[in-house]
Amino acid sequence: MDWTVQQIPPQHGQRAVVTGVGGLGFETALALAAAGAEVILAGRNAQKGAEAVRHLLRMLPQARARFELLDLASLVSVYSFADRLLAEARPVHLLVNNAGVMSPPQRQTTADGFELQFGTNYLGHFALTARLLPLLCQGRARVVNLSSLAHRGATLHFEDLQWERRYRPWAAYGQSKLAMLVFALELQRRSQQEGWGLTSFAAHPGFARTELIPNGPQPGPVLAQLNRWVQPWLSQSAAQGALPTLLAATEPQAQPGAYYGPGGFFEIKGPPRRAKVAAAAQDLEAATRLWAESEELTGAHWLPATGVTQ
Repeated sequence: MDWTVQQIPPQHGQRAVVTGVGGLGFETALALAAAGAEVILAGRNAQKGAEAVRHLLRMLPQARARFELLDLASLVSVYSFADRLLAEARPVHLLVNNAGVMSPPQRQTTADGFELQFGTNYLGHFALTARLLPLLCQGRARVVNLSSLAHRGATLHFEDLQWERRYRPWAAYGQSKLAMLVFALELQRRSQQEGWGLTSFAAHPGFARTELIPNGPQPGPVLAQLNRWVQPWLSQSAAQGALPTLLAATEPQAQPGAYYGPGGFFEIKGPPRRAKVAAAAQDLEAATRLWAESEELTGAHWLPATGVTQ
């Protein structure tokens, strides 16, 4: 039987943080709130965030949901957001690292000088997860990283992670999503080694109709018309695209360290299933190197098991 939101177990008493307030992020938060979770929607646009929460509460008047400002393109914002949660001293049971940007035509940088996609999609989430580690450990949390079909064929360009030499929009996007998948798998390994008690997963939405597509590079008029004809056949809604994330986040039988995506042709659409992990994401040497370089770039620190309150 295909997995649906009706199979989400009750989430009462669970506290979830979801990055990104539109599209997949909103649908993920909505389903979690409907199951009883307290949801924190985190994003960089306060107006959109407030409207997302209002919309959620119109649909679910009894839901517990709020917006918090988080700009993943700024480490100051990342640490400020995390520190506000740490000050509340309440466990986080679920972290969905969902927000992202896709393929800006010209190279852009974050507030910290990172290439925008690598900095926002990956480094910001790496730093956020590290900073929230005490709360995640207290909550015996699940962490779900959003990757993409674009990770296939992508490479971690250690000689130029920031694309300063020759920027290629789609290749840079693929690298950021490969990094998210590598991070998810390595986080699971380190949690087991260090005794953190959290469980890490990755997911991808296939070809979901979200804000990422309109905000990406704009095609010419012929391609735009072709896209309008083809998209209904090759894509699925944001609600359907969120299902692999929700399965990873809530399904008791989900496998630690697993990667989930749509189960249809080429994983473009369909009910959630285990997804294909490219060989580059399973390179343990590359995972160790990426972790070390990410720590250096972000200044993130991961607590030893002895420093974690269980």
